[in-house]
Amino acid sequence: MLPAFTSLRHFSTTTVRRAASEFRMTVPWGEMRGQVWGPSNGRPVLCLHGWADNCGTFSTLIPLLPKDWRFVAIDFPGHGLSSHRPDGCLYTFPLYVADVRRVVEALQWKQFSIIGHSMGGNVAGIFSALYPEMVDAVVLLDTYGFLPTQMTDMFKNMRKGINDQIHYDNKTDERKERVYTYEKAKERLKAANPSLSDQSADILLERAIREVEGGFVFTRDFRINLKNIVNNNIEQCLHMLSLVKARVMLLLAKDGIFKTFTLPNGYGDMIQKSWTDQKATILNIEGDHHIHLNKPESVASIITDFLQSHSPDGETGNESQKN
Repeated sequence: MLPAFTSLRHFSTTTVRRAASEFRMTVPWGEMRGQVWGPSNGRPVLCLHGWADNCGTFSTLIPLLPKDWRFVAIDFPGHGLSSHRPDGCLYTFPLYVADVRRVVEALQWKQFSIIGHSMGGNVAGIFSALYPEMVDAVVLLDTYGFLPTQMTDMFKNMRKGINDQIHYDNKTDERKERVYTYEKAKERLKAANPSLSDQSADILLERAIREVEGGFVFTRDFRINLKNIVNNNIEQCLHMLSLVKARVMLLLAKDGIFKTFTLPNGYGDMIQKSWTDQKATILNIEGDHHIHLNKPESVASIITDFLQSHSPDGETGNESQKN
C-alpha cells in the first residue's frame, strides 16, 4: 500500500450541479486533485480527462449516471488544480499511466471501470493493457484508446521534445504568467477548443484559472504543450490493444477530433478493426469532441447501459437511475 492513502482528503463543494467532494492526494512532487461523487462503497469508476482540460469535463455527465456508483475524476498533473511536475521533468504517457496507478493504489481499488475522454482515453488504453486484471470495463470518448505514430516521426518527436524542454528550462528568468480578464481567459480557452459551449467553458475555467492581482492566470503547466517524447508505433499499439481484457466501448463523435485530425496510413481503421475483433462496441454518435460535456444527455444512457451490462457483480442499476 502506498503511504499516499493516508493523505487522501475530501472537501464538500456546493454547486448548482450534483454535489461533489474535492479529492486531494499527496504525491512526491505535491498533490493530485479531483472530484468525487457517490457513496464510498459504490461501484468504482475512474474518469480521465483530455489534454489541457481538467476533471470539470465530467461535471455535467456524472450527475446523469447511476447515483449509487463511486466516481473519481482526477486532474492529471499539470492540469486543473493538481501540482505541476517537478522542474526538468517531461510530460509523457507512461507518467500519466503511473499517476493513475498511484491514484487507484491510494483508493485501494482492486478492480474498477474507466471513462476516458481524448488523451484520458489513451491513458486508459495503456493502463488497461498493463494492468488488465484491474479494469473490468472502459468507455472511450472520442478516442481510439491508442495513438500510433509513424516510426519515422517517433525519434524526430523525441529530439524535438528534449530540445524544447531544455530550451524551456534555460529560460527561467524570462517566464512570466500572462494575466487575463475572465472574459479574455474564456475567449482563449474557446479559441483553443472551438467545440466548447459557453457553459462548458465556464465549467472548465472553474479549475483552469486562478485569481491573481489584476485578473486571472491559467493553472495548467506550459510544459504540457511541449512535444511528447514517448510515442508508440502501430505495431506496439495493436499489441497493447490485444492485452486488454476489459469490455470496451468507443463513442466516436461524428464532428469530433477525427474529423479534423486523421491518423496516417489507415491507422484508425486498423485500430477499429482490432477493437472489433476483440468484440468491443463502436458507436458513431452525433456531436462534437466535447459532446459528453456540452450535451451529456445524449451519451449518459448509452454509457450507463454499457457499464451496467458489464457490471462485475451483475447489478441492474435500475433503482440508481431514480431521483
